[in-house]
Amino acid sequence: MGVTPAMKRTSTYFAKAGEIPANWQVIDVTGQVLGRVARNISIALQGKDKPTYTAHTLTGDFVVVVNAAKVKVTGNKLLQKTYYRHSGYVGNLKSFKLRDMLEKRPERVLQLAVKGMLPRNNLGRQMLTRLKIYAGPEHPHQAQVRTPDDQAQTQNNEE
Repeated sequence: MGVTPAMKRTSTYFAKAGEIPANWQVIDVTGQVLGRVARNISIALQGKDKPTYTAHTLTGDFVVVVNAAKVKVTGNKLLQKTYYRHSGYVGNLKSFKLRDMLEKRPERVLQLAVKGMLPRNNLGRQMLTRLKIYAGPEHPHQAQVRTPDDQAQTQNNEE
């Protein structure tokens, strides 16, 4: 029997801070179910949809959500789901129904749903700052968001 050659050890790739460029995604939530769209947003913020995902590094994209006021909920959640907020003072617990929140601040409903799906640490808070939610179809991030046409033009210019 001969001696087997030493096998090369494969090493796992870990992304470093600032090594992965952050792209911008625009998500239109018109008619989509709240929890399902919040799951997709949280995955994009964490970067779990990329092969370079690293748990301890910010590898996710910026996400711009438009038409948050037109999000759908299933069942009786409009009347039964309750959000709570407390100021820290004794007896000052405020409660809000989902229906009222969607009328007054629809962005907050989606933000709270996504926040519950992110890690509860510094990195999760950084991810949440990359989420931009707007009740209507307009947003001020046109310059950051690259369309497929823009990407094709920059690739042609580089060649």
